[in-house]
Amino acid sequence: MHLTEQQRSELERLAESVVPGEGWRRRVVGFVERVLTEDRPDWSDRVEQALAGVDRDWLVRLVAQGYYAEPAAWDSVGWRTGEFAAVRTELKVTPRDAIAERYDCVVIGSGAGGGAAAQVLAESGRSVLVVELGSYPSTESLAHDHLRNPRSSLGLPAPTDPDPAGRPRVAVVDGVRQQVLPSDGAWGNNAFTVGGGTRVYGAQAWRFVPRDFRMATTYGVPDGSSLADWPISYDDLEPYYSLAEQRFGVSGGGTDPWHEPRSIPLPMPPMPRTVAADLLAGAAGRLGWGTLDVPLLINSVDYQGRSGCVRCGQCVGFACPVEAKGGTHNTALPAALATGNCTLVTETTAERLVTDTTGRVVGVALVSADGRRTVSCDEVVIAAGASETPRLLLNSAHDGEPNGIGNNQDQVGRHLQAHVYAGAVGLFDDEVADLVGPGVSIATCDFRHGNDGIVGGGMLANEFVPTPAATYDYLTSAGLIPAAGAESLHAMRHAVRRMLRVVGPIQEVTSAESRVRVDPSVVDRYGNPVLVTSGSIHPEDARAHGFMSAKARVWLEEAGAARTSVGELGSLAHPSTGQHQAGTCRMGDDPARSVTDPHGRLWGHGNVWIADASVHVTNGGVNPVLTVLATALRTAEGIVGTLKRT
Repeated sequence: MHLTEQQRSELERLAESVVPGEGWRRRVVGFVERVLTEDRPDWSDRVEQALAGVDRDWLVRLVAQGYYAEPAAWDSVGWRTGEFAAVRTELKVTPRDAIAERYDCVVIGSGAGGGAAAQVLAESGRSVLVVELGSYPSTESLAHDHLRNPRSSLGLPAPTDPDPAGRPRVAVVDGVRQQVLPSDGAWGNNAFTVGGGTRVYGAQAWRFVPRDFRMATTYGVPDGSSLADWPISYDDLEPYYSLAEQRFGVSGGGTDPWHEPRSIPLPMPPMPRTVAADLLAGAAGRLGWGTLDVPLLINSVDYQGRSGCVRCGQCVGFACPVEAKGGTHNTALPAALATGNCTLVTETTAERLVTDTTGRVVGVALVSADGRRTVSCDEVVIAAGASETPRLLLNSAHDGEPNGIGNNQDQVGRHLQAHVYAGAVGLFDDEVADLVGPGVSIATCDFRHGNDGIVGGGMLANEFVPTPAATYDYLTSAGLIPAAGAESLHAMRHAVRRMLRVVGPIQEVTSAESRVRVDPSVVDRYGNPVLVTSGSIHPEDARAHGFMSAKARVWLEEAGAARTSVGELGSLAHPSTGQHQAGTCRMGDDPARSVTDPHGRLWGHGNVWIADASVHVTNGGVNPVLTVLATALRTAEGIVGTLKRT
C-alpha cells in the first residue's frame, strides 16, 4: 500500500510528535509503507482509520517502536550489542523430489521433541525421514531485526512464521470468533523452522519437580478444571533430564529446593552474573528467599564443538550468531544426519496419516508447493507442537475413526495450556542494567509450590536483555513513561539502563474446554481444515498470577526500585497458548481420559507416538523445553528398546 500525500503528511506530523527532533519524520513513511506492503497488508484500513483519529494510540506505538528498532536510535538510549560474524550449522536438506518412497520411521517436526527423537531413532539403525514445515533461514536473517521477531509484541511477521496467507487459524476470544494470522497473538505461534522454537528461544532449561507430576494429588481438582496427575513420576524422567542436560548442553548452578540434586552435575558452569543479578541476589537474601543461577541451554564455555556465549545481548527471539545456544538444529539433527540413516526435508507439510483397511497407520501424506505424495513407513513420531499435532490427528479421520485418529474418546485437542506469565517492572534511580547477554541470570524457585491458598505457583527470574523497542513497550504498557513526546523521549534515554523486569511462568490449572478443534469451513492453501482454539484461563490461574506478580514487585522494591508496576492479566475468556503450548494429547493410564499411554504411544495404534509438549498433563511453573527433550528421549528409547524392526 502506498499512502496518499495527505496521509504521508499526517504520518510525518505524528512521527514528529512521537519522537520530536530525531529526524524520524523523514523515514517514517517508508517504514509504514513497508509494513503495509510486505508485512501486514491487512492493516491498511487500520492505519487509515488511525490517521483519521480512530485508535490513534495503536499507531503511536507502531511509529515509536519503528523508531527504537533502528540502529540509529540505539546510541541515544544507551543500548548496544556486539557485532559477530554469523555462523550457521550446515545441514543436508534433501530436495522433496529426492526423498524415498518408504522409511522405517517418519518424524513430523524438527523442534525439541522431533529432533531429539530423530537422533535416537537414526542411531538405532532405522531409516528416518524428518518432515519440517518451515525452512532453514540464515542466522543473519534471524539475528538482527527487533520487530520482525517471534518475541516482538508488535504483530509483524518473523522469518520463522509460516506463510500467513496459506495458514490462517480461527480463535475464539471473549466469545468472538475471528480469523487470525501467525503474527497475531491469538494464533498461538511458535517458530516454524528447522529446530523449531529451539532456534530462537531463550533456552531456559528447567526441570519439572516431583510435585509438578502430582498436581491433583497435591492440590485436589478445582471446580471447572481437569487437573490430573501424570502417569509417570519425576523419578521416571530424572535419567532423561540428565541425558538431555549432557547431550544438548546446559550451563547453570544451584539446586532447586523442590527436587533433589541432579544424579549427574550440569556439564557447564553458570554464566557470570550480571550487575542486575548481584543486586537481586542481595535483595533476595534480605527477604530470606533462596536464589540460583538460571539453567540455560547456552554454552558458558566452548562445548561439543560449539562456541561459548559471546554475551551479545540479542538472545531471546534471535538466532545465536555463534551457535552457543543449543537447539536441535545444531545438536540432535546433525548427529542424526551423520549416521547416514536420516533424511531431512523442509517446507513440507504432513497433512494426514494414511491407514490401511484395518485402520493401521502405514504412511504419511505430504504436501508442498511441488504437489502431493505419500511416504510409506512402519512407525510415525509426531512432534509438530501442541496445536499442529492434534490438527494432524483430527484431519486424519477415516472410516474406523471418523472423528480423527486416536480420538474415539473425544480427547484429542483438549486440555490446551501454556503459561500465564506473572511479573513486575521496576525503574531505578541509578543504572542497574549492564545489557550484557543473555541477561537472565538469577531466579528464585521458593514459590513453585507451598503457597497458601494458591494452586501451584511458579519461578521468577530477571528478564533477558530487552531491545529498545521492547523496553519502550514494557515501560509504556506499565504506565511508567509517556507513550509520546519530548518527555517520552527523555524518559527512554534515562530508563533503558535503569529498568529491570522480574518475570516467570506459573502453573496453569487445565480445563477440558480449552482446546483445539478443526474447522472444515476454513482451510489452508492446500485445502486442509485449519485449527480453532477456544476456551478460557481458569480463575485459579488469575489468583496465582496476582500472587506471583506481587512477589516480583516486592523483590524489585527490596532491590531499590523507585517505581514499580505489575503486569495485568486482562480477560480470562481465551485459551492459553503460544511458545509454551502443551497438553492437547495428554498421556495417561486410561484411554478414556488421555490420548497416549505413559510412553507417548497413541492409544489404539501400536506404531504411532507423540513426542512433544502435547503429552504434558500439566506444564510446570517453569519453561518446559527440557521436559520436552527428556520425554522425547524416553519415548524414542522405548521405541528402540521394545520394538523389533519390521
